[in-house]
Amino acid sequence: MRAIVVGAGIAGLVAARQLGLAGWEVDVVERSQAPRPDGYMMDFFGPGYAAADTIGLLPRLLETAYRVDSADYIDSEGRTTARFGYEQFARIAGGKLLSLLRPDVELACVAALDDVPSGRVRLHYGATPVRIWADDGGPGVEFSTSRNGQQAKMTLEADLLVGADGIHSAVRAAIFGAEEQFLRPLGMRTAAYIVRDPDLGERFEGRFILTDTIDRQVGLYTLRDGRTAAFLVYRDSDGAAANGTRQRLQDTFAGIGPIGEGLLELCPEDPYDDVVAQVAMPQWHKGRAVLIGDACQAVSLLAGQGASLAVAGAALLADVLQPLPEGASSREIEAALDDYQQQWRPIVEETQAVGRRAASSFLPASRIQLLARRWTLRLSGLPGIDRILARQIVGRLVK
Repeated sequence: MRAIVVGAGIAGLVAARQLGLAGWEVDVVERSQAPRPDGYMMDFFGPGYAAADTIGLLPRLLETAYRVDSADYIDSEGRTTARFGYEQFARIAGGKLLSLLRPDVELACVAALDDVPSGRVRLHYGATPVRIWADDGGPGVEFSTSRNGQQAKMTLEADLLVGADGIHSAVRAAIFGAEEQFLRPLGMRTAAYIVRDPDLGERFEGRFILTDTIDRQVGLYTLRDGRTAAFLVYRDSDGAAANGTRQRLQDTFAGIGPIGEGLLELCPEDPYDDVVAQVAMPQWHKGRAVLIGDACQAVSLLAGQGASLAVAGAALLADVLQPLPEGASSREIEAALDDYQQQWRPIVEETQAVGRRAASSFLPASRIQLLARRWTLRLSGLPGIDRILARQIVGRLVK
């Protein structure tokens, strides 16, 4: 059996590995020239942690995890206004919580492909899809590549097409329809980049630092090589595409305080910057094409489980496909895809609801909301309050 996976992010790489281990021949098509270096620090817990343990990915993630002591909110003068201890969060999560840099997770997933017999999974970086289809004759992808300065085209056909190409999925657009039908903006944008500033590293090592501000927020965490991972969130009502990123971000965050403005001075010209949104679709598969990860289940950074659900959802997809015999019919493949959706949709929908509920506290829109968050965090160490706060963060995962 053959599969084409479009997108070499976390979900696509995990799906490719698991299908390869199940005996499938897999081609992974990725438009980036190499694993992406940009991304923010994230919490990894819940179903993804359990899935990573089951499929043997967890040891690689443990090797790259960071120790975080607390998340500290600071005012414009750099003074701490509220703090949430990660020991509390980890305890409520049963100790199964990792702090990971997104590019490190992607590299760990690439390295995990070594577990698959040689040649069974093929990575095609620098490959831009120009045509995607999933008709009665089966799915396929035509993509362009650049070799030695020369443009070339290649066509792949397979038994299954997996769209793992993110929130702006080309597979979803080609097979299911225009993005506007499925994307649900949450009124914010987020940006992320990595800089080198030794002073920040010395001042804030081991802590997430977040500005305690209205309608916009700057966050940072010091990496083990002395660099600093920065992420920014800001109010954006229309969710439209934006240009001139660096200058626009500097204008948006002017006056946020010396720490945030210092990070913006180091901002690259064109950092990652995108809408904060969820994807809502009635159906995740059509014929022998299926979506995974943010292409169908984007929960937004407000839910804090994008990577976790990417790993768990991709692993589940491979699990339901594994029993299929060589030469399985379209009906058998579609039945397996139905099983994947029926098992996974309730978890995704609950996590999306958590993200929507977190919107006001994540980025307060008023002084009252900001003070409410501040006092909730200050009381988080009291018995019962910590569990209530964690339940708001992780939903049903906290019993």
